[in-house]
Amino acid sequence: MAGVQMALQGLTEDEDIKMMLKGSLFWKIKGHRQQKQRLYRLQEDGMTIWFETRFKRAHSRHVFSILHIESVREGYQSEGLRKFGGSFPEEQCFTIVFRGKRKNLDLAARTIDEAQCWVRGLNKLMARAEAMSQREKLDHWIHDILQQADKNKDNKMSFKEIKNMLRMINIDMNDIYAYRLFKECDKSNNDRLEEHEIEEFCTRLMARPELEDIFHRYSGEDCVLSAAELREFLRNQGEEASLQRAHDIIQAYELNEKARQHNLMMLDGFMMYLLSSAGNILNQAHTAIYQDMSQPLCHYYISSSHNTYLTDNQIGGASSTEAYIRALIKGCRCVELDCWEGSNGEPIVYHGHTLTSKILFRDVIESIRDYAFKHSYYPLILSLENHCGLEQQSMMARHMKMILGDMLLTEPLDGDLPSQLPSPEQLKWKILVKGKKLPEDKSDPERVNFISNPEEELEEEEERSPRSLQEIKPLQAKDATQISRELSDVVVYCQSVPFQNLSRALYHQQPTEMSSFSERKARKLIKESGSTFVRYNTRHLSRIYPLGLKMNSSNYNPQEMWNAGCQLVALNFQTPGAEMDLNDGRFSVNGRCGYVLKPAFLRNSQGTFDPEAARRGTGQRPVALTIKVITAQQLPKLNKEKSSSIVDPFVRIEIYGVPVDCCKKQTEYRLNNGFNPCWDETLTFQVRVPELALVRFVVEDYDTTSPNDFVGQFTLPLPSLKEGYRHIHLLSKDGTSLSPATLFVHVKCKKM
Repeated sequence: MAGVQMALQGLTEDEDIKMMLKGSLFWKIKGHRQQKQRLYRLQEDGMTIWFETRFKRAHSRHVFSILHIESVREGYQSEGLRKFGGSFPEEQCFTIVFRGKRKNLDLAARTIDEAQCWVRGLNKLMARAEAMSQREKLDHWIHDILQQADKNKDNKMSFKEIKNMLRMINIDMNDIYAYRLFKECDKSNNDRLEEHEIEEFCTRLMARPELEDIFHRYSGEDCVLSAAELREFLRNQGEEASLQRAHDIIQAYELNEKARQHNLMMLDGFMMYLLSSAGNILNQAHTAIYQDMSQPLCHYYISSSHNTYLTDNQIGGASSTEAYIRALIKGCRCVELDCWEGSNGEPIVYHGHTLTSKILFRDVIESIRDYAFKHSYYPLILSLENHCGLEQQSMMARHMKMILGDMLLTEPLDGDLPSQLPSPEQLKWKILVKGKKLPEDKSDPERVNFISNPEEELEEEEERSPRSLQEIKPLQAKDATQISRELSDVVVYCQSVPFQNLSRALYHQQPTEMSSFSERKARKLIKESGSTFVRYNTRHLSRIYPLGLKMNSSNYNPQEMWNAGCQLVALNFQTPGAEMDLNDGRFSVNGRCGYVLKPAFLRNSQGTFDPEAARRGTGQRPVALTIKVITAQQLPKLNKEKSSSIVDPFVRIEIYGVPVDCCKKQTEYRLNNGFNPCWDETLTFQVRVPELALVRFVVEDYDTTSPNDFVGQFTLPLPSLKEGYRHIHLLSKDGTSLSPATLFVHVKCKKM
């Protein structure tokens, strides 16, 4: 199979890969208890790692895919190895970091050479997997299924094994039809499919009749696409339609060398093109930074995290520096640190007065230093919730200065505070601190009273902390009334000030001053003074945070806050669900840098909370969005333990935007087919303010007796939606790829 060959192409003679294929014994580092060695081995497909575990006397075998690895870190570069890896030399340790919520795998090798061999080998395999096309990933996926279905490992498949394979790939095929297909491929007539016969069976199974229909519609009777015919297809797709562009596509995707030489495209090449990134529903031009990054910070939506330190709920969950790393890798540009008094003069970070675990402030800052700009070089904001006394506040400032060095912004860019905030472009590679700022009077540089609004402090604490817990205590007076001069001095452009009312804030608040609002307070402002709140957000940053009364760290709908121009709409990144899908969708564009330019009508200081009226002033028009849901491919099996369990999928399309645009429509469900269900259903929407709208595609498993089960989703901004025939690459609940699972749709977006 092409995907399997691709996985190890050029690497079969690589010494690192050879060692991985033989396997190595590693210690898995987890906690203080004595570790046992486990055997880890690269499978021959070049895409999966096999390992064995023991529990008491029982052996259990497991695998994980190279596609699920985010990165590989050498040495003590994880929280687990820093805490528990001390009995092994650092050079022998490494960490496999997985995508999504799966925990890190911390390993120690027997020798330095062995550790380095696996680190190098894994990085080579990850680079190779990243370069694989969708078609090659499909081939690998079906190869993996065949390996599992071949129970007696004789490289032949009986009809019983074929039926088992069909259930594994989520299809309940009629026995008569399945057997007829089996016999048609059984050329040797021995009731066993051998290698080339299995390949033919899979080829027939993987056929895409809907793509064949499109191809034949444009190719005519000769069943090949000329450059002129491909140009016609591109024109109908809304793509650049020139003969040169058609020629380039043929040269890039056509598999047959003779066809390429004659500037022709066959069906396989056409399918390769539609399955490539060029056939993606997300405009690939928007996956790079394409927006103006020279406007004031307050003109951008900024990806923001609440309680960033938590890996679980805010009552008893674990705090971890790994949570900061994961948020930063996702493009988050505003992280929160809840800082409290710790022992030995060291401030700690945790959710105060709860059972969440504690981590050192210093360790958090070190992790931020290492990962702040790995994914995005635009400014990172540290939102400090400061509950420390003066001494430990000063210690926080010293840690930030010493660890972050020149990355930490401690002075205005031009020496004076400006009449408007600087831009992301001006603040590249800089870390900003959000916190309280003392007046410039330095008569008492060590200990200065901070005048605050007691009512706001009380409201904020009530909304952030669940009062039902016995552990909750009132804040000490010094937390609310005193601030260290050293800590104050590292606050420049994000000065936290109490919010009294909008009219006062509009006329008296400086551009460098900002306020935080609970979701409840923000909703109240939107409802009662929407237009004024929009105007406020054209000059000032607003940070919105979830109510603390939620025991499970659930999120609110961020769209209503974005509609009002709020920039720092902070969500619990550790809590998957529709709200985080919207956040991921909003920031999936502009290079995933964590900054997205707000629509023009939300940047104008004369802005109004009637975006439709404001939009009319910009010349933009509403759109009629028509989406034909055609098919799905290789949907994941939800209940892998139960072989007879097959999904009954349906597709729901959700529009999020201004209230009048919010809408959900869905297809009928298809019984017992998660492999290649076909709907051919058209769903239509009218979107009055397309600049703000997000489109979410959701696949669920229909159930008559209980809530439908989530299968996969993909969310993107409407302005980044490509027209024509498009594939949608589905994501899991925690945002990781469900490759090779896709939806195939046709999109039409017409201005009204």
